[in-house]
Amino acid sequence: MRLFAFILLLCFCLSSCKSKSNVVTKKHRSTKTVANNRTSPSADTPKNIANIIDYAKTFEGTRYKYGGTTKRGMDCSGLIYTTFQKENIYMPRTTDGLSKEGDWVDVNDVKEGDLLFFATSKNSRSVNHVGIVTATRPGFVEFIHSSSSRGVMRSTLSERYWYLAYVQARRVL
Repeated sequence: MRLFAFILLLCFCLSSCKSKSNVVTKKHRSTKTVANNRTSPSADTPKNIANIIDYAKTFEGTRYKYGGTTKRGMDCSGLIYTTFQKENIYMPRTTDGLSKEGDWVDVNDVKEGDLLFFATSKNSRSVNHVGIVTATRPGFVEFIHSSSSRGVMRSTLSERYWYLAYVQARRVL
């Protein structure tokens, strides 16, 4: 009975922050010069939000590691925790904790720095994945997150997988 409970607990822990491995997203190239990067924070974005987004982009390509918060590996909530901490903004470490922070925002009103929450488990609307909005314009929302299949990467909300998994957006700054 203990072995069964242990295996069940292990399966639950390993399933958080997961996304399907058959998701195809386009990998964006990072550029060092902000002026040439079309998806840089806009000029009217507050400085600390721009810093958070730019720092998050430095982790692009970092492999996924459950509970990780470093370049050696990180999970989705670890990316949020680490990037906000760089600006001395302390956030909860878990996706569930993050989903209760700040104010709810309509998806049509999201701005750079807002958090997007997703439910990626089958037959569940419980939030288990999070990303930071990196660029917006009418009908377009780009976010950076740590996918269990591809590590830290940028995706768009218009991709079918993320569009269907979307649950809510929250503004913490």
